[in-house]
Amino acid sequence: MSVLLTILGIVVFVLGVLISVALHELGHMLPAKAFGMKVTQFFAGFGRTLWSVRRGETEYGIKAIPAGGFVRIIGMMPPAKGQDPTKVRKANTGAIQSMVENARTAEYETIAPEDDGRLFYQKVWWKKLIVMASGPLVNVLIATVLFTGLYTLYGDRVPQTTISTVTDCVIPAKQATPNRKCQDGDKESPAKLAGFHVGDKILSFNGTQITSWDQLTPLIRANTDKAATIVVERNGQQLTLKTSTIVNQVLDTPGSDKYVSVGFLGVSPVNKLERQSVGYALDKMGTYTVSTVQALGRFPEKLVGVAKSIVGGKRDQDSPMSVVGASRVAGEIAASDLGVGDKAATLVLLLASLNLFLALFNFIPLLPLDGGHMVGAIWEGIRRGLAKLFGRPDPGYVDVAKLLPIAYVAASVIVVMGVLLVIADIVNPIKLFNG
Repeated sequence: MSVLLTILGIVVFVLGVLISVALHELGHMLPAKAFGMKVTQFFAGFGRTLWSVRRGETEYGIKAIPAGGFVRIIGMMPPAKGQDPTKVRKANTGAIQSMVENARTAEYETIAPEDDGRLFYQKVWWKKLIVMASGPLVNVLIATVLFTGLYTLYGDRVPQTTISTVTDCVIPAKQATPNRKCQDGDKESPAKLAGFHVGDKILSFNGTQITSWDQLTPLIRANTDKAATIVVERNGQQLTLKTSTIVNQVLDTPGSDKYVSVGFLGVSPVNKLERQSVGYALDKMGTYTVSTVQALGRFPEKLVGVAKSIVGGKRDQDSPMSVVGASRVAGEIAASDLGVGDKAATLVLLLASLNLFLALFNFIPLLPLDGGHMVGAIWEGIRRGLAKLFGRPDPGYVDVAKLLPIAYVAASVIVVMGVLLVIADIVNPIKLFNG
């Protein structure tokens, strides 16, 4: 049964990825067609074609590797300045120049005379910007729908002021592992010394009335190693417990690499599933967005750790994953002991986070990503606008082909990173649950 659930989780997640990719590419294709651009191919996936059908001038299909997709819009690269678009020829003036001109040649071999006026580069800059931005914006929309649906329809587990666990000892965050037990030399936790029980409801901390766990946490942290008087409700009666919090090292925020020394009590809250507002959902999405941007900034550093994990190093739980790793995690979630609702919610959260990552990754202003083409369109609009403002000759189209050498390097790096992540996800995968 566990194997079947794992397979089901993987299949559901892969289908979600394929649908997300297809909608991303649809985001490019629909405005391209609306603006009169010629679109010849629309595919989800890479590699060998599994299925395709032609409708009009466009071929639609699915390829074997569900790790991306593409829409082929004709005329992405303009001809070189002063060059006849119908007579683009291969260059023999050096490796880089040849690379650029050979790419132009390959592009224009598929262009017919009747395509004049329908080429991507011939369109006004803002139309090109809309076409390139619409793909990642669709991923933002998907993420928004998933986050909003998850938190408003299913809910989020909100920490209550009732205690679910009382820690026996103080374990520094750097030593904390799922199987770490109290050892000789570990200090007894302040909560245990004070006599806290599971089920106690915290009413006040050092005279401050407590209405939420989020209010209590900063009070405990700020108390460092000072005395603490906590009023709790136990079996309908109020009790006053006295202790001193202790300074302990904890992670600054979940998923962070930064440790901070703060006051520590040694209790954990009961988490209750509660439906949330749209504003709450959008706020959570904003938090995920900030975390994702920070993760992208730390990506090279994290990738070093992933490479080390392949040869026997420890794989961090918050290290990046490939689609293979994410699919494996989806299977693990489906086969876990979580309730059906929690399984579905976790898979939705995983897919929402993936869409948010895809959007932000594609907004990076570097070819061959969508952001690179967006920057080219914006720069073209600025150049032409300034030329018109100051009465100068039209500078013409921005020649993105000149950036192809950089694009090839970037694409090669992306491929290498992808292969590295796939290998790590096979050799030393991230596991959400022990075992």
